[in-house]
Amino acid sequence: MAVSSPLSSRQTVAALLTLTAVTGLVDAASYLRLGRVFVANMTGNVVFLGFTVDPHSGLSATASVIAIAGFVLGALAGGRAAHALAAARPDHWLATAFTGEALILGLVAVLTATSVLPWAGTGRLGTIAILAAALGVQNSTVRRLGAADLKIPNATGIVTSTASHSIPLTTVPMTSAMLPATASPRCATILSRLLPPNEATTRLANPPNAANRAICRLPKPS
Repeated sequence: MAVSSPLSSRQTVAALLTLTAVTGLVDAASYLRLGRVFVANMTGNVVFLGFTVDPHSGLSATASVIAIAGFVLGALAGGRAAHALAAARPDHWLATAFTGEALILGLVAVLTATSVLPWAGTGRLGTIAILAAALGVQNSTVRRLGAADLKIPNATGIVTSTASHSIPLTTVPMTSAMLPATASPRCATILSRLLPPNEATTRLANPPNAANRAICRLPKPS
């Protein structure tokens, strides 16, 4: 379930555009320096995995798999943070998620500059995993933020959604007290089983439309 941004509309767009720029810079560095692998764009890594069928492709299936695995772990961490903080304190949730990501990226920059984390060889796989985890947290957080007009690329969105939503934001069951008095018991029961509580309540509070009639199997109005 998406969480409303605690920022204004303009601030939210500015923040998301900044994150997009950071993602592009990190992905460019990973592709050029870590051996043609992405740490944010999982769609690209899925394509690279297909290309590795050709032994002369020069691509590493291991690097792509490590990037995807690190990204999934980061998305899981982002999903847990959202589950724990987003509903009650969305501002604290965003600050925690993005500060954590910034610290990880900054630490990796320092460690690679001092050659503690390598850019090449098998040691680069650790660098790939850490960077991918940081970007997984970012993508998971943005996904939960529910910015409808800014989409995540195809495979990246699938991986992010699957991992981050493995921990639901709310597990509160629908009760009769949460439903409008005008809702028919049969329709209320059906919608409460099919939809999240907030969406079911919204649908029942509105006049019946084609979608609601189809779900509840209600007759068309005469």
